[in-house]
Amino acid sequence: MERVQTEAELFEHIGRMNKANSVSQVYIPGKGTFTIVLQEEDLLSISAEIASDPRLRQMIQDSRADYKLGNGLSTKHFLQSISPADFEK
Repeated sequence: MERVQTEAELFEHIGRMNKANSVSQVYIPGKGTFTIVLQEEDLLSISAEIASDPRLRQMIQDSRADYKLGNGLSTKHFLQSISPADFEK
């Protein structure tokens, strides 16, 4: 178990993990012991989901078309457009 003092040390520790070294424990003073499990990312999962779901494929195509036309709203503008009243029951 490795003792981690800073976030930089934690990121360095995680960066050393790989398939052969995929489970690790670290101790962070004041927080405790953490078990970190490295899981592989399935890069093809989105493509596979799009291929298997025609509605999802259409939704993504529509979204891309809207983006190209400039029909979008930034997070900043969206947050400015809502108020607490929008969340009342």
